[in-house]
Amino acid sequence: MTIEIKKLTPHIGAEVLGAKIGPDLTDDDFAVIKQAYLDHLVLVFRDQNISPPDQIAYTERFGAVEPHPLRARAGHPEYENLLVLENNAQRRGARNDFWHSDITCVERPPSATFLHAITVPEGRGDTLICNMYRAWDDLDPALREKLDKARAEHSGEAIRRRNLAAETDGNREMTVPPPEMHPVVRRHPETGRRALFVNKFFTTRILGLSEDENAAVMDAIEAVATRDDNIYRHKWRSGDALMWDNRCTMHFAEYDYAPDDHRLMHRTTAAGDRPAA
Repeated sequence: MTIEIKKLTPHIGAEVLGAKIGPDLTDDDFAVIKQAYLDHLVLVFRDQNISPPDQIAYTERFGAVEPHPLRARAGHPEYENLLVLENNAQRRGARNDFWHSDITCVERPPSATFLHAITVPEGRGDTLICNMYRAWDDLDPALREKLDKARAEHSGEAIRRRNLAAETDGNREMTVPPPEMHPVVRRHPETGRRALFVNKFFTTRILGLSEDENAAVMDAIEAVATRDDNIYRHKWRSGDALMWDNRCTMHFAEYDYAPDDHRLMHRTTAAGDRPAA
């Protein structure tokens, strides 16, 4: 393979050209991909035909592949550590149209998320991803000083409430673990850079702030993070694979497809470490 990395926006996202996810991906090729992942935060691979075992094996190069820690959605019938995200006339997919980082409510949130599109409705269901390094760098200086050493509480209760909505395939019997405390600004264990690590979905409060202050600060963070020039918007085609660094991004999944549109994706996540300041 001859791999080329094509930058997609000035601040986030790159397409990997000339690579096929599978057993023929050499260590040298993977090293190029891994560096691009650290540099660009989001990687796009087009025209991929990836079996569940190959998707799991590839994701394991970034960290152990584990089932969803809250069992919020159904796993693949043969591979419990591969999540099936599906929408069709008989199965209404659970919503993810809110800015968040994956599963920040656990002690060690996943480091990487990998999505493979098997079938998608053309022109619908875009995924948006934003750069949380840059959000921290561009935050108002007074707010940066306030948050520099702050900690925040993250809870899975929002997933439980989402899964109780009508017409969703989310697990209605899931158990919510006790909240976890993480630094508001985490240091990336591989790049050493600092990124904001709070989101309105999982973060219930920033310690030391009143309820009104919390709401205002979270609004300010999301406003900076989700500016147009800080976002990569992925328009899905069948066969696409998309991965992002969960430690320094947030993402948002458009929910603009119809109840009977068939949308099928396989998701794997690589285990991460406990966020540190």
